[in-house]
Amino acid sequence: MLDAIRYLVDNGTKWRAMPADLPPWDRVYAFFRRWRNHDLVREFHDRLRRLVRERAGRDSEPGAGVIDSQSVKADAVVGSDSRGFDGGKLINGRKRHVVVDTLGLLLAVMVTAADVGDRAAAQVLLTQVTAAHHLLALVWADGGYTGSLVEYCLAALALVLAIVKRSDDMRGFVVLPKRWIVERFFAHLMRSRRLVRDFERSIASAEAMVYWSMTMLTTRRVARPRPSRA
Repeated sequence: MLDAIRYLVDNGTKWRAMPADLPPWDRVYAFFRRWRNHDLVREFHDRLRRLVRERAGRDSEPGAGVIDSQSVKADAVVGSDSRGFDGGKLINGRKRHVVVDTLGLLLAVMVTAADVGDRAAAQVLLTQVTAAHHLLALVWADGGYTGSLVEYCLAALALVLAIVKRSDDMRGFVVLPKRWIVERFFAHLMRSRRLVRDFERSIASAEAMVYWSMTMLTTRRVARPRPSRA
């Protein structure tokens, strides 16, 4: 069942186009739906993330993170109640708001319509993240998160929201401190063909697909052989 879902996320196939050497598609979808509804996919992912952090010599719980959003086009199956138009990026679809740790591993994801503002979504997302990760004290963000959100995070969540801005004299592509971590995370998501567009009817399925995509990254890091000691 795990291999079947990973195959679907990695290759972007339809549920009914599941290869014959894998379990029947309806059984695989029932497994996916059960794990999604009971929040088991996030628990599975979080255990892998803690294992990757411990093997990297870090604490199992992060103390800092990075927040950002990504707008993606939505398929025709996505209803008008969960899709919108992002005027800044000219995309009609949904938006993925994520918080990652300093290793680029996912801490939380929230999918909204593309017309939802970053600051409004970040207020809800950061409240959820700080409730689940009590050691989180610092989060880096781009200029889109300035304003009252900084004061809200400090007063209500005891969280420092540090804004990393691009200098006005910069020309062309420039790697910005800390912000490249979440940009690399989005690049990892784009390697999963199921996530290049949003094909999910429900927001819960869209969020679950992000977790399934990141389980492939974390399992590869867990299976990677450790460097031999002299």
